Amino acid sequence: MKRSILLFGILGLFVIIACSNIKADNISKTVITEASYTDTESNTLSEDFKKYWYNGTAEISSYQLEQARYGEIRKGTSVLIFVTEDFLPNEQVKADQNSSNNIPVLKLNATKKFNTGIYPYSIMQSTFYPVSDNRHAIKVSSSMQEWCGHVYAQLNNRDEFEIMSHSYFQNEADQEFKIDKAILENELWTKIRINPSNLPVGNKMIIPSLEYSRLRHKEIKPFNAKCSLQKNDVTSTYTIEYPELKRSLSITFTTKFPYEIESWTETFKSGYGSNAKELTTTATKIKQIKSAYWGKNRNKDEVLRTELGLQ
Repeated sequence: MKRSILLFGILGLFVIIACSNIKADNISKTVITEASYTDTESNTLSEDFKKYWYNGTAEISSYQLEQARYGEIRKGTSVLIFVTEDFLPNEQVKADQNSSNNIPVLKLNATKKFNTGIYPYSIMQSTFYPVSDNRHAIKVSSSMQEWCGHVYAQLNNRDEFEIMSHSYFQNEADQEFKIDKAILENELWTKIRINPSNLPVGNKMIIPSLEYSRLRHKEIKPFNAKCSLQKNDVTSTYTIEYPELKRSLSITFTTKFPYEIESWTETFKSGYGSNAKELTTTATKIKQIKSAYWGKNRNKDEVLRTELGLQ
């Protein structure tokens, strides 16, 4: 009798373990198919989009930068890194595991490096934009380091836009506040890469990039803007003009998929007091590669930086 009970228990345990494994395996297969390529609220992604953005690599583009700062043009470099990943909707961070609740996003890490006299600037902005192209970016963050100190700002898309900002400047020190949702300048760079035909045109309320707001010490809020899209056979240019800020941004990209960003210009008043003048920041592409860069971390891989013109 005891032997029968023991045998039955072992068999029952085997069945439970076996069913659990089968169930987990089915979930895994479903997630790989759906969470990696579609969004429950989106249209089906094109085969070209899947082949380009879901092949296990990121797109890395380097640019020769001429950055306006303190009333002068500074030479430097900029890099745009676009890559797809799954994002957690509540925690609003990259997902470590597959789940049907994950939101597929196109992430942009945009960096700038330039010197102002003796000391260097390092700027990075991260934008997490749903590939469904039917809502605002889920999250935008920006960090800036230079010898005077560092600044960090983050926007989370929840019921409202929740903003946290930290700075070494007294008037911007530690802030947490909410604002009504509006178009984000940061998200428009990723929107170009998914479907530029959906770019907003005409008079719109737009929140300028976190980089601009922090560099120019402007309140993070929507400003009236005039948006236009000029299409040509080879390249197209999207322009945003902010009358109140006396600032304009133009992004030039290839007219055909994958809508690669070739260059951009940004015009605004730079400097303070009598040194202030209207200047134009420009960025022109040096090189573009596709690479799983997160695995290229050995000394021998520095050759890729040379290829990108970053050495």
